[in-house]
Amino acid sequence: MGCIYRRGKIYWVKYYRNGKPYAESSHSHKQEIAKRLLRMREGEISQGKLPGIYFDRIRFDELVEDFLTDYRINNKRTIVKAERSARHLLREFEGMRATEITTPRIKTFIKKRMDEGTSNASINRELAALKKMFNLAARCTPPKVAHVPYIPMLKEDNIRKGFFEHGDFLALRDILPSYLKGFVTFAYKTGWRLSEISNLAWNQVNRDQGVVTLNPGETKNREGRTVYLDNELKQILSHQWKGRTKSPNLLPFVFLNAKGDDKIQRFDKAWKTACKKARIGPRLFHDLRRTAVRNMVRAGVPERVVMMISGHKTRSVFERYNIVSDDDLRLAAQKQEAYLGRQNGYKTVTIGLLHEKEVN
Repeated sequence: MGCIYRRGKIYWVKYYRNGKPYAESSHSHKQEIAKRLLRMREGEISQGKLPGIYFDRIRFDELVEDFLTDYRINNKRTIVKAERSARHLLREFEGMRATEITTPRIKTFIKKRMDEGTSNASINRELAALKKMFNLAARCTPPKVAHVPYIPMLKEDNIRKGFFEHGDFLALRDILPSYLKGFVTFAYKTGWRLSEISNLAWNQVNRDQGVVTLNPGETKNREGRTVYLDNELKQILSHQWKGRTKSPNLLPFVFLNAKGDDKIQRFDKAWKTACKKARIGPRLFHDLRRTAVRNMVRAGVPERVVMMISGHKTRSVFERYNIVSDDDLRLAAQKQEAYLGRQNGYKTVTIGLLHEKEVN
């Protein structure tokens, strides 16, 4: 059983859990407040919970350290982004008790970040990091927080919708330097990320069978991937192989830079110049990835197979890339008209004729 006693004018409470005594200040000179605190603590203990005083000792800095440690021991590639989010959160919550970080306090943080001109997407990444910190703390043994506060997320409107029509891609490829032509064609047909193509090595290519394989751990989502090449891509890789054998230095990479002494890395200037000369407007290399997904879906490739080729792990991400263009909408109207035209007894009428029949 617990008890209540005074230190000076302030009432304190004392209670036990598993034989271990806990002493806690009520921060009040009123005995009734101390009684309520004691009843609450004894109620928590009777339910098998840790007393709230334990959670009051946990500082936000400890949650941050556990969060970053989780990234380090799991060798997560986004550790730099996690550290950046942690720095912004520490600016607001450093030194605070974890129990003091409530939903209103979090909304104050959101307002400050918005006033600083930070985008909703960036703020959401920081809020996601905060939620991860609390979830990790709640799963600890023993838990470091009693509950995870509600963390509101902001609406994002930054989904890029760029993609290439086939004519635009051909115009761009014709103008690009020769060392980039095969590189962008591979991206246009497979939907692979820029880093995956630039790091592609010959030990991942089976030229006899026309197969390219990325082993688990070599991709962003850590999953392996196998792609069968069409005739054009086979010819491109054959051309790259011939160029490699003529070089005095046998480099492991499939696609080499303009000098032929390293893999392709930065080509921003060549890309922007080609887009301008092709008169297709500003484009991103990542637009080739979105285009590959859309083209495969249009060609009738099952969506699950498209995801395996492009390396999309979740369907929510995949859906953002399956862009519907004006041509898609126009084609839908034409297909509906053709379908209705094949139905027995269906006749098309103009608005004028329809109105005339209604009047008669």
